[in-house]
Amino acid sequence: MKSARQTAFEILLKIQKDGAYSNLAVDSVLTENTELDSRDIAFVSALVYGTTERRISVDYNLSLYLAQPIKKLKPELLAIMRMGAYQLLFMDKVPESAAVNESVKLAKDNKSAFAAALVNAVLRKVAQNGFVLPDGDDNSLKKLSVMHSVPEWILNLWIESYGFENAVELAEKALEPAKTVIRVNTLNTTDDGLLCVLESEGVTAVKSDVVENSLVLEKQGSVEKLVAYKEGLFHVQDFSSQLCVKALNPQPGETVFDLCSAPGGKAFTAAQKMNGKGIVNAFDIYQSRVELIRNGAKRLCLPNVKPFLSDASVFNENYGTADKVLCDVPCSGLGIIGRKPEIRFKTEDDIKTLPELQFNILCNARRYLKENGRLVYSTCTLNPAENEDVCRRFLNECRDYVSVPVLPGVDGYRQGDFLTLMPHISGTDGFFIAAFEKRGCNNDG
Repeated sequence: MKSARQTAFEILLKIQKDGAYSNLAVDSVLTENTELDSRDIAFVSALVYGTTERRISVDYNLSLYLAQPIKKLKPELLAIMRMGAYQLLFMDKVPESAAVNESVKLAKDNKSAFAAALVNAVLRKVAQNGFVLPDGDDNSLKKLSVMHSVPEWILNLWIESYGFENAVELAEKALEPAKTVIRVNTLNTTDDGLLCVLESEGVTAVKSDVVENSLVLEKQGSVEKLVAYKEGLFHVQDFSSQLCVKALNPQPGETVFDLCSAPGGKAFTAAQKMNGKGIVNAFDIYQSRVELIRNGAKRLCLPNVKPFLSDASVFNENYGTADKVLCDVPCSGLGIIGRKPEIRFKTEDDIKTLPELQFNILCNARRYLKENGRLVYSTCTLNPAENEDVCRRFLNECRDYVSVPVLPGVDGYRQGDFLTLMPHISGTDGFFIAAFEKRGCNNDG
């Protein structure tokens, strides 16, 4: 039987070598490994997510005691040392001796026996000296980067875009545990009804004051194993996505297009807000993701959600037009680095082509909209190049559209009619929402 640390090591190595998403890698391995008990599963998850999230902090501290650049270490050795350093620096309940000795054992068992003495020596120095920060000004990018484990280029982007205080608070917030928020399926139950069902399953939940018909889970295991989930009484959806649908304002009997829909949460919420009346066409470019939408709609008993395989950047006249169009485009994801820690290690080059794709999708989306309809553009990133700049370009080139205020009264960072939700201001994931209305124009694109 594999130990919890061996399991965590294998997951981290996969993330490190293959660029796998941490949540998918963890879920895949833990689903296959049925021998681990609940405590081991929790430990593996904490170790994998924490080591990934704190990689910049950990790598800086390891580098202080290594003669060679950390990137020159063999992948197996690097994963082991990162795990060990993370336990020493950020897992208070793990004894120092266990963190060091188990790391040495992992080295011997995983193609790194030659470096067992190095692992032992470096980790003992980490344990002795604790979490060390770079010298210099407390407000320097280098020190802030190591302190909060956010790349300097992202910090600089946030400082230039939102100001120093917001940037620091965004970095701090990204290290806090992400809340599990669920949307009540109002076609099948009520807030109070779902609370009772969850309580009977040993799950603690509270009503939210951020957006109606949502609950925050305070104590739960695997959400997918809950009877309430299997019976379609809720779906998992952060406040930000629910607010996005609220900005779209779908009404009973309308036709709604969700152009980049998978896994379908916004389409599901729209269908519920429409009381199951009308049509929600949910599009995605990948068949596997279309099936996610289909399965989710079936579980939630939402027959008016219709999944389609479609490229959001390509117009298809056969789909007709809609009263409301939601355009939640592919983005860099800088607003959800607290949920998906590996996102913070994207580079500027990785995301530089996104604004053009986003603009093309937005321009295509407008061709589906009826007169006086509403078009909502959204991302889960905090990057003006993908947010405000795309929207301003759209308004400049598509003069038949005007922007309208988004969710007046909701706390957030605002520029004109546009709304940026921030974790420390809005209590949500980082998210951008803009709304446009079509005024007296033709639909020939």
